[in-house]
This record gives sequence, structure tokens and C-alpha cells, in this order.
Amino acid sequence: MRTNLDFSPLYRSSIGFDRLFNLLDDASRLPAIDTWPPYDIIKIGDDDYQIVMAVAGFAPDELSVTHEPNLLMVGGQKSGEDGAEYLHRGLTGRSFQRRFELADHVSVAGATAVNGLLTIDLKREIPEASKPRRIEIGTDAGAAAASPRQLAPEQQAA
Repeated sequence: MRTNLDFSPLYRSSIGFDRLFNLLDDASRLPAIDTWPPYDIIKIGDDDYQIVMAVAGFAPDELSVTHEPNLLMVGGQKSGEDGAEYLHRGLTGRSFQRRFELADHVSVAGATAVNGLLTIDLKREIPEASKPRRIEIGTDAGAAAASPRQLAPEQQAA
């Protein structure tokens, strides 16, 4: 049994987390998980990932990989029936559409299909403007060295 969480109190005190709350809310409403085709998600390094998906029987031109902001969609569409009469069909050739939510600044570096495995390389590239940077604290050498401002004798009130 799943319970729906109410994130509305968090909206009052947090700014810019709308996407995170929407992801959590959407995750609670997911339908039954389809396990076909099987896939692995591998962390290669601090900023490098791979998705390896078993797509046996699909030619590279029958597969599609689409990257939208914060979303990766992988699909497979068989071109047509071969006209054979199957006595047993254990190898499925059904179409599929798999969606992966991506974090900010994650992009697709490339995709290859070899030996029935589709490998999608992902890389997180944080822009320079978003990286933490140290702010130097400056001093005004002239103002710090001088004593408090004094009025000239002719400017003083009598």
C-alpha cells in the first residue's frame, strides 16, 4: 500500500525545489514496473555513467535514443514480421519505450549497439558558472589605514 505525501508545507519554506517535489510525487504514482528490456545503470566515475540495455534482436536502425532536458527516452520498434510460422516464440520482439529521469547537467555522450547490448554513455558536466568558487574578501587599504574622518578646522562649527 502506498501513501501519498503532502509536500505543500515544504513549498512555503523552500525555493527552487519544485522539480524535486514533482519527481517524488510522480514516483509515487508510477504504474506497475515493466521489466523488459532488462538494463543496468553503472557509475563509471564521479561524473560518468552508463546505461546498458539488452536489446537482442533489434538492429541499430530499429532503436532510438532521445535526450530532452532532464529526460532520456530509449525506444525500440521492430520493422515487421518475417512471415515465419513459429512453433515456440521465446525471443520477444515487442516494441518498448523506456524513460530515465536525468539530473541537471547530465548529457548523453554517445550510444553504441554491440552484440545485442545498447550502451548509452552519460556525463555530468557542471558549467563553470554553477561550480563553487571562492570569493576573495578585499579591504580598502586607504580607508583601513586612515583614522576616523576628521573635519578640517575651517569646517568645524563654532
